[in-house]
Amino acid sequence: MTMIKRIILAALSLPFVLSCTVRCPENAAKLDEMAALSPDYTDVTIPFNLSPLKFSIANEGDRFVTRLAGSTGGELVFGGKDVEPGLKEWRSLLEENKGADLNGSIFVKRNGKWNELGGFAIHVAEDPIDEYLVYRLLAPSYEFYTAFSIRQRNLSTGEDREVYNNRMHYNPKEQQCMNCHQFQNGRTENWQMHIRQVLGGTLIVTGDEARKVSLKTDSTISAGVYPAWHPEEKLIAYSVNKTRQFFHEKNIHKLEVQDPASDLILYDIDRNEVSKIADDPLAFETFPTWSPDGKYLYYSSARQPEIATLPSDSIAICFDKIYYDIVRRSFDPSTRTFGNEELVYDAKSQDLSAMEARISPDGRYLLFSLGEYGTFHIWHRGSDLWVKDLETGDAWPLAEANSDDADSFHNWTSNGRWIAFTSRRDDGLFTRTYFTYFDNGKASKAFMLPPRDLTGKKDRVYSYNVPEFTVEPVRQSVKDLSRMISQPAIQAGYASK
Repeated sequence: MTMIKRIILAALSLPFVLSCTVRCPENAAKLDEMAALSPDYTDVTIPFNLSPLKFSIANEGDRFVTRLAGSTGGELVFGGKDVEPGLKEWRSLLEENKGADLNGSIFVKRNGKWNELGGFAIHVAEDPIDEYLVYRLLAPSYEFYTAFSIRQRNLSTGEDREVYNNRMHYNPKEQQCMNCHQFQNGRTENWQMHIRQVLGGTLIVTGDEARKVSLKTDSTISAGVYPAWHPEEKLIAYSVNKTRQFFHEKNIHKLEVQDPASDLILYDIDRNEVSKIADDPLAFETFPTWSPDGKYLYYSSARQPEIATLPSDSIAICFDKIYYDIVRRSFDPSTRTFGNEELVYDAKSQDLSAMEARISPDGRYLLFSLGEYGTFHIWHRGSDLWVKDLETGDAWPLAEANSDDADSFHNWTSNGRWIAFTSRRDDGLFTRTYFTYFDNGKASKAFMLPPRDLTGKKDRVYSYNVPEFTVEPVRQSVKDLSRMISQPAIQAGYASK
């Protein structure tokens, strides 16, 4: 390249560089109006290793300038209604302000004059969040599964990739559904997911091996549904459910999911064998989970003989009178035996229903959703997150994280300081994934998983559900999983006791 060409190119680039320099307006008049962000990231607590928060300014104005200034140093300044920090600059700012605040200032130009809105803060916690989140992304469909996928978000970089999608084995006459992905101890060496309808079965990955299993036997009411990997053994507890759904005509809740029958089973991976854990004909048992030491199995149980003995159609009529408690059974891994059922949280006496028990990694806190009735709280607007201190016996709502709409399907990070859950608080229609910081029994204001893009094209009509933390990425590609799913399902045996 000649010297003349270099000079010309440098001259052409100079105005562009200068035009991208954004400065905060001076002498802006301060307004009583508070800054409004979409998603709302005002006054939240975030991990220091989180990918950039992308947001739009919801206030009215002709021009906008946003400043994020670290209380211990550093700042980022942006022009425009949309704010999308670069990864390198954002991570540097968070690293410099661990345990401190980012102070947000938004300037808006109206009628030719600059004004400053009421400020906000973003607290940067010193506790990291697990690097990956695996979730199911789906369009609003009840009969056709044309846009289902399981995806993985790198929470540190924002990279979002597909783990598997139901278009790999598309059949116009019979659709494929996959669900209930779960990992042993948040690692991806051992994990599972269900495949329904086309090429149906449960895909179980253990190390470098994978098998597809049919868990339905003549002695169980269904194949495995909601899974719980034992933290140390090659054992998975499942609920087996006869699930049905129906739509409301006038009820504010659009859809009802109900189990006219449900039990618990234990699957021994090495033996390819299932056995029963709980099958009380007068109770409905579902949503199992293990304690971190593997010595207890927790689950939800509705022991209501007056309802359990009714025909399925009659149960559907009294859907709002079914209340689940949280119970547990001790477990001896050497003998594969369970103890008697113990009551852990009594919801029925309050005419409420407690679901989806999750125990904190230190074994101290029971996290669950508490709703007005029933089993599938993701559809119930009154559902909130609660915790019970297993040492003191006290229980309380995570009020700072809850909303006026459905909050449910929750999970802990490996360090027990962050909780992921789903919520319909944005529009009442679609579930989004939210996070809250958990410190000494108290939650922080929840914040949304940063959107894939601010236009909304990728997220507007999709629900994010079943968020599962992992400390490492899924090891298989979409093609690897497609090949594994193509194999015939191996029939599991049944071990009577």
